[in-house]
This record gives sequence, C-alpha cells and structure tokens, in this order.
Amino acid sequence: QVQLVESGGDLVQPGGSLRLSCAASGSIFSIYTMAWYRQAPGKQRELVAAVTGLTSPNYADSVKGRFTIARDNAKKTLYLQMNSLKPEDTAVYYCNFRTLTEGYWGQGTQVTVSS
Repeated sequence: QVQLVESGGDLVQPGGSLRLSCAASGSIFSIYTMAWYRQAPGKQRELVAAVTGLTSPNYADSVKGRFTIARDNAKKTLYLQMNSLKPEDTAVYYCNFRTLTEGYWGQGTQVTVSS
C-alpha cells in the first residue's frame, strides 16, 4: 500500500545542481526518519543524508556543505538539494522512510555528473 515516488535525477555537468524529490503515498503514518542513500556502479549503497524527528540533519562527509536535506511532513515529501556536483556523485539515489516499525524504499533515480 505504501509507495515512495522519486523524481529529479538527471545528467548534469560538474558544478551543477539538482533537486531530488521523494513523495510517499498510501497508509504511512508517524514517519520517524527520512533519508537519502546512493549506490554507484560497483559500490555498496551508502547513506547520504538523513533527518530524524526534530534533530538536525546528518550528512556523509563527502557531501557536507554541498547537499541539503529537507522534508515537508504535511506532504510526506523529502527533498535533496545537491549543489556543486562532482563526477563522484554519480549514482542511483534512493529515498528511505522509516516509521517506528517499518521501512520503505523508493525505486531510485539516476544522477549522472559528467562533462
């Protein structure tokens, strides 16, 4: 019943920007954690950014100062603003929502940073 729909992935040049969105539909309530992960070819999936409750967001060291995670609780939507993109940011980006009891994944959206 729960579905996460992602959008915003694209091909961009180094130094460019993108904003990813992830909207939840269905019977999901009391979302505790919203997060973005990414997986590059040949690499394991890694946490990019996350926000839990009223705490400050946390970021992977590789994206600090460049990426910003934001959420709209009323719309059950998560965003990732990505600035100063680098080729090493190329990956499939996945959103993840967790309640106190369950977790849900989006389908992934491709971000390619290349000249």
